[in-house]
Amino acid sequence: MRDSSSPLAGLRRRIARIAAAGAPPGDGAWLTSGHAGFDAALGGGLAMGRAHEIFAADALDAASAAAFAALLALRGPGEAPVLWLRTADGARRQGHLYAPGLAELGGDPNRLLLVEARDATALLAAANDAVRCPGSAAVVVESRGALAALDLTAGRRLALGARDAGTVLLLLRFAAEPVPSIAETRWRLAAAPSRELEAQAPGAPAFDLELLRWRAGPAGARWRLEWNRDERAFGDAALSGALLPLSSRRASVAHRAAAA
Repeated sequence: MRDSSSPLAGLRRRIARIAAAGAPPGDGAWLTSGHAGFDAALGGGLAMGRAHEIFAADALDAASAAAFAALLALRGPGEAPVLWLRTADGARRQGHLYAPGLAELGGDPNRLLLVEARDATALLAAANDAVRCPGSAAVVVESRGALAALDLTAGRRLALGARDAGTVLLLLRFAAEPVPSIAETRWRLAAAPSRELEAQAPGAPAFDLELLRWRAGPAGARWRLEWNRDERAFGDAALSGALLPLSSRRASVAHRAAAA
C-alpha cells in the first residue's frame, strides 16, 4: 500500500479495522525469540510497548537483518498482522520481502501489511499511526541512512504511541550508525554461516547478534542464533560440523576490515 493524496487515510482506515478486532497479541509483556537463554537474559524477551533498534552490521547483512526482524515479528501469536513500513526509495534499493521464502521458513506472509511512504517524513507519520494500533503483532519501520527526521522528539512520540498501545516497535536500520535514541534495546546483526545439509544444501539461517545498548541492564552480550522452521523459533546455532562458508565478497570485506 502506498500513501495517497489524502495523507495516510488508507493506512488509518486499515489500522482502525485491526484495532477493532481485539486486544494486543501475546502475553502482554514480551516478544520472545523462543531461545530460552536469550529471552531470559533480557528478562523475558523484547519488551512490548517499547522500541528496539536493529542495525545491519554492513551492507551485506541487510537481508539477514530484515529476515531476522520478519521472523521475530511473525512469532507474535495468533493471526495478528505485522505492519512493515518503508519508503518507496528503500524498496527500490533494498528489494522486496519474498513471500514464498518467508513461507518456506515457517512464517505466514499473509500476516504482513506492507506500507510504502513517499519519503522519510511520510514514513514517520505512518509509523506514528501504526504504533498506536493495539491489534498488531509488531510494527517494523525500515530505513536507510541517517534518517535525520527521527530525532529525539520524533522518537519520543513513537515511543509513547507504542507504550500506550502495548505495541512492539522494531526500527530496522541499514547503512546507519547508532545515535542517541529512545530505544529500549539496540542491536548489531550480522549474518552467520549456516549448517550444511545433505547434498551441500544451504542450512537454516543463522544470525550473530550483539547487544549494543539496553536501558534495563548491561550491554555487550553476544549470541549466535539459528532459525528452526518447524518450531518457528530461534535456537542455538551449530558450533561444530560442516558450515557453509561466507561469500567470497563478504570474506574480502572482513579481511580488509581486520587489516585496517
